[in-house]
Amino acid sequence: MDGNATTRFSNVSLLAVTRRLPSRVTTSAEIQGLLAPALRRLRVPGRLLERVAGVHARRSWGPDEDCDAATVAAAQEALDRAGVAPDDVGLLVNTSVTRKHLEPSVAVALHHGLGLPSSAVNFDVANACLGFINGMSIAAGMIESGQIRYALVVDGEDADEVRATTVERLLRDGVGREDFMQEFATLTLGSGSATAVLGRADEHPEGHRLLGGVTRAATRFHDLCVGSAKGMFTDARALLDGGLELVVDAWKEAVSEWDWASMDRYVTHQVSRVHTDAIVEAVGLDRSKVPTTFPRLGNVGPASVPITLAEEAETLRRGDRVLLMGVGSGINTAMMELAW
Repeated sequence: MDGNATTRFSNVSLLAVTRRLPSRVTTSAEIQGLLAPALRRLRVPGRLLERVAGVHARRSWGPDEDCDAATVAAAQEALDRAGVAPDDVGLLVNTSVTRKHLEPSVAVALHHGLGLPSSAVNFDVANACLGFINGMSIAAGMIESGQIRYALVVDGEDADEVRATTVERLLRDGVGREDFMQEFATLTLGSGSATAVLGRADEHPEGHRLLGGVTRAATRFHDLCVGSAKGMFTDARALLDGGLELVVDAWKEAVSEWDWASMDRYVTHQVSRVHTDAIVEAVGLDRSKVPTTFPRLGNVGPASVPITLAEEAETLRRGDRVLLMGVGSGINTAMMELAW
């Protein structure tokens, strides 16, 4: 049966959200400079990343930086801000797309790095760019049920290798214009880390309440964006059309249960100018309430929502209403409301 899955929470709050960005700035001009021979041969405009995607730069990890170490640092800062001791954490959920190996989970190294107790459940949740919102929902459910008091939802993305591999492949003889466009989205990817701490609202009146939200699936589109360590191959037009259809369907059904037309901030997954403008227009959002980080950070996968939220936190006021929104390859969509 078609429809939304709706979840409501009554006693869960976001206590802190933090980010760590790599020190190296990789501009789109640099990437297009490396690709210059292929761009000339394929007659592709030289500033396509800026003009079409609106991505002018993204962050890359420096030679002395490590994605896992940055994620641990973001989590330690979040715990400090929340006033939560590592020994009180009952759950760590890692939501990253990128990973150094298939097993063990990324979560185990982060659990160790943070010095969490052996009683803290830890695992990975992978759902493309929706992983962080899904991880927050799982953690909130466990807090609400009384299984745990505090949860860490973390994400560390390292897109540097897949982007470099893509550039190398696109320079090979025999690569056509269609091949280039299938891998164009990979060139927009950026790296970064983020963490959220969740806890009981009745123990933390200073927190920001998670009210709940909806998810909806359109998995008939599961083959439109397929990625691995070697590359990411996307039918961008079909993915955009399918994602917009899914978001509009979810939004329209949610209208009877949620008043999302008058939010104070809409924190969307950061893909590109095209995607952001399309979603704003499709559901009639107030563009001034939709912050963007993709122009300078690119698409940081699941980390883009918490990174953007962490930046917006400085300007949010008590009582503001915030909607987290995302679409993940597959395709799935999720929307989650916070009462700031």
